[in-house]
Amino acid sequence: MHLSKFYFLSVFFLFLNCSSNSSDEETIPTNPTTLYFPPISGTAWQSTSAESLGWNTSKIQPLYDFLQTGNTRAFIVLKDGKIVLEKYFRNNLANTAAFDTTSRWYWASAGKTITSLLVGISQSEGKLNINDKTSKYLGTNWTNENLTQENLITIKNQLSMTSGLDDGVTDNHCTDPSCLVYKADAGTRWAYHNAPYTLLDKVLNSATGKTLTQLTSEKIGSKIGMNGLWAPSNYDNVYYSTAREMARFGLLILNKGKWDTTSVLSDANYYNEMTTTSQNINLSYGYLWWLNGKSSSMYPGSQVVFPVSITPNAPSDMFSALGKNGQFIDVVPSKNIVVIRMGDNPDATEVPIIFHDDMWKKLSEIIN
Repeated sequence: MHLSKFYFLSVFFLFLNCSSNSSDEETIPTNPTTLYFPPISGTAWQSTSAESLGWNTSKIQPLYDFLQTGNTRAFIVLKDGKIVLEKYFRNNLANTAAFDTTSRWYWASAGKTITSLLVGISQSEGKLNINDKTSKYLGTNWTNENLTQENLITIKNQLSMTSGLDDGVTDNHCTDPSCLVYKADAGTRWAYHNAPYTLLDKVLNSATGKTLTQLTSEKIGSKIGMNGLWAPSNYDNVYYSTAREMARFGLLILNKGKWDTTSVLSDANYYNEMTTTSQNINLSYGYLWWLNGKSSSMYPGSQVVFPVSITPNAPSDMFSALGKNGQFIDVVPSKNIVVIRMGDNPDATEVPIIFHDDMWKKLSEIIN
């Protein structure tokens, strides 16, 4: 079955069985609790018990059973920066090794959020402006469009998935100019298209003179203790790390781009733009982050606008990094919570949104 049909069916059934628990106008309270940050080197990380938080501990094992059945490899919940739940699994697939705190796994499209942060950092340093034409950094004829059409595309369009380039080509990961064909004027159509996103790597390289690996290590990793690596995969660049390193990134984002007192992203305006609706077509999309609690949402492979939030069972202010086969970083500012899930595909969809929502249904029974 074509991927778009999987998404249509998945979201259709999600809409039938769930209703959004929020609205776009809802005001989210700020949690004043001081966050804990683990040392940037070593393995020390403070924990706190679910019992001490008043969570429903009888529901933890059912959650773990669900995760186990869903081919999960690693699961972490942080509250106020401290580890409350941390579980590693030997999943149900044949010939898979047991996972632990030292195991590395791919982020898939959840890694797009690293790129988004790097763009914000580079803008704050005066290296680029997201309103710049992409051709300023890639040169002309980086697409198969005419120059008038190509010059409409900006870095912001790449961040918000509104390049107007056709995502229905044979391989929408392909970054060759021959694959980048006109579908609509930039800014007038939202479509989850990997190639324009991937080309942000070249934009960053052109603007800063540094590779994606160098930028990630220097601007983020060295400041928060995230020592993962980027690896090429056909046209894509894929980030690999441990689950705890992924949790470090989530904690950084929860604290609005600061690691304790160290500023990683100094531009508060960019942070707010990154984690709020970036255009008026898909309300549930920021700058490469997925946003919960909106009145409607769109999904990869589909042009249908569904009148439902992306994860109805999760807190309405949550925003997420979502990757192929269920790589999740969930950030919930109102509760000072970060949730990490790494693993293999739990169902037949490429990005398992129903599994994600079911996971939150079980997690909410614990937290609430």
